[in-house]
Amino acid sequence: MLPIVAGRLHAQSQSSVTASDSTATRVMACTACHGERGQGSGDDYFPRLAGKPAGYLYNQLVAFRDGQRKYPPMNYLLAYLPDTYLQEMADYFATQQAPFPALPKPTVGPQVLAQGKKLVLQGDDARHIPACVACHGASLTGMSPDMPGLLGLHSKYISAQLGASRYGTRTSSKPNCMQQLTMQLSEADITAVSAYLSSLPAPANPAPAPAGSLKLALTCEGARTK
Repeated sequence: MLPIVAGRLHAQSQSSVTASDSTATRVMACTACHGERGQGSGDDYFPRLAGKPAGYLYNQLVAFRDGQRKYPPMNYLLAYLPDTYLQEMADYFATQQAPFPALPKPTVGPQVLAQGKKLVLQGDDARHIPACVACHGASLTGMSPDMPGLLGLHSKYISAQLGASRYGTRTSSKPNCMQQLTMQLSEADITAVSAYLSSLPAPANPAPAPAGSLKLALTCEGARTK
């Protein structure tokens, strides 16, 4: 019996080694908060990852690992992971086709939603604020390789990220387009945009637009700023 038992133990050991070095195992820490397939959760601050462009997800993982984005649990989890692991994790979530979460209805009034709709779809030329759709696509599902979709996110999460960008606690590699833009938004603007985006239904086609299919409103090289 010993050879059989030993054989089973060896097989289990081999299986354990394989599992610990698999993509499925590497993303387990992510899925605990973001959902098994990155579909998002009922928590306001654990956003949807599924289907977002791989380049965007990779850039965010790098930002958390290197301290550009500060959230201690994420900073800790990613602190020692190499670029190849982060790219693999980004690719995994980018390919997931998961249902969009059911979001609570915004608690703001119709005038606030109307202001959010205007900023999202038209922007504000007088203040040199481009529309969200001008960079994130007409369907707001983003554009490959690194422009994220904005749907399926809780209003509190969107508001928090716009605020973090505005005050420089969420940064990206230079030039930092979003900070230039969000510095021109008022608190009321951020509330309105966040509420409107969270009120939108799931898109018929959640895939991001192909790379280069949209001429971005901001390049941050002589961008539309004050």
